[in-house]
Amino acid sequence: MKGLILSGGAGTRLRPITHTSAKQLVPIANKPILFYGIEAMVAAGIVEIGIIISPETGGDIRDAVGDGSSFGASVTYLVQDAPLGLAHCVRIARDFLGDDEFVMYLGDNMLEQDLVSFVGEFTSRRATPELGRGTGPTAQILLAQVDDPRSFGVAEVTDEGNVVALVEKPDDPPSDLALVGVYLFDATIHEAVAGIEPSPRGELEITDAIQWLIDQGHEVAHDVLRGWWLDTGKKDPLLECNRLVLDTVDPRIDGSVDEDSRVEGRVVVEAGAQIVRSTVRGPAVIGADAVITDSYIGPYSSVADRCSVTNAELDHSVILADSSISNVARLTDSLIGSHVEVDRQAHVPAGLRLMLGDHSRVELEQ
Repeated sequence: MKGLILSGGAGTRLRPITHTSAKQLVPIANKPILFYGIEAMVAAGIVEIGIIISPETGGDIRDAVGDGSSFGASVTYLVQDAPLGLAHCVRIARDFLGDDEFVMYLGDNMLEQDLVSFVGEFTSRRATPELGRGTGPTAQILLAQVDDPRSFGVAEVTDEGNVVALVEKPDDPPSDLALVGVYLFDATIHEAVAGIEPSPRGELEITDAIQWLIDQGHEVAHDVLRGWWLDTGKKDPLLECNRLVLDTVDPRIDGSVDEDSRVEGRVVVEAGAQIVRSTVRGPAVIGADAVITDSYIGPYSSVADRCSVTNAELDHSVILADSSISNVARLTDSLIGSHVEVDRQAHVPAGLRLMLGDHSRVELEQ
């Protein structure tokens, strides 16, 4: 079985962070989102992985992932010149995928559940087709129960567990089961992709391809997600995901903590990091060679490599690499990009002095 991770897309909802970096490389607990998907595939025994990249951000992803050997995998890069849909990604990956079964995974999704049981169930159903119909399922989709399915692609499922229809953002949903963004296919999907037309928005939709399979009499199975699922394409879900992952980290101090500092709870201090006259209260991660001086780092914070935090307080925030936070009374619920400087200066007359990129957002205290 092979893997296909979709890591194109402009990441417009995370601008200005994604003006200069791929959204899949934004860190959760100081590890790029994309890495979690690769590690999940390798843990499920999938080591031949194709990554769909865009011309704009593909170089960054190549630099970060390399040939995949550091993950125990072999990675092939496939360029999608324009965002023409998920099914289009399958089309351009045809030669890489061959006639093998494969997992398709959205690179900006974060799941609590691993892929081991999902892949195992598909393999078992296909090996013992008497559990289903005919030769077993040609596809299997991962679904999650949601409070308001009208905002999602929704599956209609029989009592036997077979998917009989997919509906995009329905006014009257047939179920509360939304598509998560993890799919398993056999080679029949290539015939389905060839048999559909672009949607009104000009894209080849994977939901149309799956519906084609259903209409042609193929079995499409499903699994219901266990645990949380978040699309990290916006700031607040990304911070929530950071919180959930930090709750699972094992505490470790590889850097230095001076005698005037306190480290409390579930905290990781990476090698080369320095905690000086400061308090770090977990869950939190302090990246390699970061320096925290005369500051308070509160719960659910990720401070990336080579950052400097001086005379400041922050919590529930993600700070990307090589940034500096100084003299800030309290920073909360924030996502700060790389090479950013945040400083409070004692200028007279007092006033805010900002230099912000396109699509920035600033919330000021009253």
